[in-house]
Amino acid sequence: MHILQDLKEFLDNSPTSFHATEEIANRLATLDFIPLNEEDKWELEKGKSYFVQRNGSIAAFTLPKKTPSHASILAAHTDSPALKLKPNPKIQKENMTLFGVEVYGAPLLSSWLNRDLAIAGKIVVLSNNGTEEEKLVFLEDAPLIIPGLAIHFDKEVNEKGLILNKQDHLSPIVGLDNHNLEDLIRRYHSFHTLLAFDLFAIPLEQSRFIGANAEMIASYRIDNLLSAHACATAIAKASRDSLNIAFLWDHEEIGSRSTSGANSPFLEEILKRIAQAYSMNEEDLIRLKASSLAISVDMAHALNPNYITKHDPQHQPLLGKGIVIKYNADQKYASDAKTASHIMLLCKNLSIPYQQYVTRSDTSCGSTVGPIIASTHGIPTVDIGCPQLSMHSIREIASTQDYVHLVELLTESLK
Repeated sequence: MHILQDLKEFLDNSPTSFHATEEIANRLATLDFIPLNEEDKWELEKGKSYFVQRNGSIAAFTLPKKTPSHASILAAHTDSPALKLKPNPKIQKENMTLFGVEVYGAPLLSSWLNRDLAIAGKIVVLSNNGTEEEKLVFLEDAPLIIPGLAIHFDKEVNEKGLILNKQDHLSPIVGLDNHNLEDLIRRYHSFHTLLAFDLFAIPLEQSRFIGANAEMIASYRIDNLLSAHACATAIAKASRDSLNIAFLWDHEEIGSRSTSGANSPFLEEILKRIAQAYSMNEEDLIRLKASSLAISVDMAHALNPNYITKHDPQHQPLLGKGIVIKYNADQKYASDAKTASHIMLLCKNLSIPYQQYVTRSDTSCGSTVGPIIASTHGIPTVDIGCPQLSMHSIREIASTQDYVHLVELLTESLK
């Protein structure tokens, strides 16, 4: 299957981080990657490949036959800004049922209005035989919608801008009359009792190739599923003669502070278990990390042609013009001269174009999992990504050629 078509299908089948990791796990399992359970005692065999899931995060790695002296690590995240259902979501107003939501991350809220939305995520149920079970849900046949206010009631909205109250203005309409979340879920799953859930309101519109020559792709969750898919594709092709790791974390958009986020001990625990398979001691592991390189892959801000002054004049990444190396003086991106040079040389050897990005000096930037890897594990790290438009909107845009180049670059980095 062509890599771009596979990317499109991955985007369409991954409405939440839980679905994304399940999609990646299924792909890896067909490629002789062996699934692991964290609760089991690991008996890792040299020369084989493995993966392990933790909620919305997944790690995959290849083990060389000889004791490794370094590791090549790819890192991205699986979550995106969204609207998350509250534990008791049902709201009844007149003859309408609505679901209360809270904001997850920093979405561009106005883009969620007047869109066909679905409920997706994970539920925990008491099954009909009395056992506790986790299930993934994607309720495609019960669309919700958050109606925007008619301009007749806010006649200056186009001049003064839209103001949304997160408590009062974002509840999607489920339907007319009386509807319950549990009844909607039962359309797809059989169970005795719904115990708890992590569910989100996400757009139903599928990804699409756009532009006069289909040179771009538009979708929800391009940030950062495009990077996650590229990392998963690269590790699937990775050399079995080196220690190669792809780590895809959940909860980056809300600070990575969770058991499955980049601030958790998940990566360190896996490195220790790998080291144990080679009878490496603590000093050996420290030396291995110091000799390694982590490539943090997250989307970058492309130049918006309607807002050119928002970028630094000398740092204006363009769609279709190559991989972006990201810098920040305050280390919100982990790139430094040495780690950035490694990417530059890879690009030059592959004849792949690259661009450099830093925000305007009077503007703050976001961050990635890169600085967390660097500061927590002491692993030299570089931050890169494909440029994109409409970041954190319900509909984001990236270049297909940039994506192809990213896959090529990451695959080469794992040889």
